Order: sequence, then structure tokens, then C-alpha cells
Amino acid sequence: MLVLGGVRSGKSRYAQSEASRFARVTFVATARRSDSEMRRKIATHRRERPRQWKTVETQTDLDQVILREGASSDLLLVDCLTTYCGGLVAARGVSPAKRQHLASVIEAIVSTRASVFLVSNEVGSGVVPAFKSGRVYRDFLGEVNQQVARVASHVVLLVAGIPVAIKGKL
Repeated sequence: MLVLGGVRSGKSRYAQSEASRFARVTFVATARRSDSEMRRKIATHRRERPRQWKTVETQTDLDQVILREGASSDLLLVDCLTTYCGGLVAARGVSPAKRQHLASVIEAIVSTRASVFLVSNEVGSGVVPAFKSGRVYRDFLGEVNQQVARVASHVVLLVAGIPVAIKGKL
């Protein structure tokens, strides 16, 4: 399932609520502790998750984490593709190697035995960024969202905390 939405739309809360139906959940955190605001946000997210969930952090090898953790989990909850792709693009833009890496992530999603929920920001409805680097990032994340949506059985868009089924049923 791909869970999309804007900033503060409720996408993480929705994904966590849906994930609570599974027994063995691994939460895959992709955020970097880059500043005090991000550290506070990470701490808040940690407090909101059930304690019995396993947490794995990754900023570079999501494909390997999905394959490894999917072997012993019922569900992998990846939160979020937005920060994961941001980290990839920040390291010298988008290259053929990064596109290949994302193809490996998609293959891992398809081949793991665990269910996978991925959270990501919907960037297609936003303002066009003023700077080239912002446009490159927006375009890359939009492409990644499309690729994940193609292989997902469910795509949900959160608008003001309300889930809207885009693909599959709620």
C-alpha cells in the first residue's frame, strides 16, 4: 500500500493505524537527525508507535532492508519515501545509479514475503519550486511515487486526515 498526502495530512497516522492489524511489524525509518526540529519530530513519531514494533533506520539501502526485514516480519512500514529520496538527491543530484537503486527498491517491494506500506508526500499538486534543485527533487519523488503506485495493490491519498482510495479499497 502506498499512502500519499501533503504535509501534516495524517498519512503517517493512517499508515500506523492500518499497520496495527499485523502481528510482527517492522517500522523502517528513513529520516536523518539533521537538526533539532527533525530530532523532535523523530522523537514524537517514536512515542506514537507501539513499543512492540521493531524499528530499523536506513538512509541509503532501503532495498536491502526490505529484503532482510521482510523475511521475519508480517509488515514493513516505510516512513517515508519523501525523506529517503531527499537524501538520495541531496548527494549530488539524480544519476543513472540512483535510478537503478530505486529500481532495486521496487524489486525488493515486489519480491519480499511481507506486506509493505510506504508513506510518501504527494508532490504533483504543489507549487513549482523556485530553484532547480527543488524541481529535480520534486520530479524524482514524483517518478518514484508513480513506480510504487504501479506495483501497489492499494494507493490511498490523505486529505485533511481523511483517507481517499485511489487504487484498491479502503
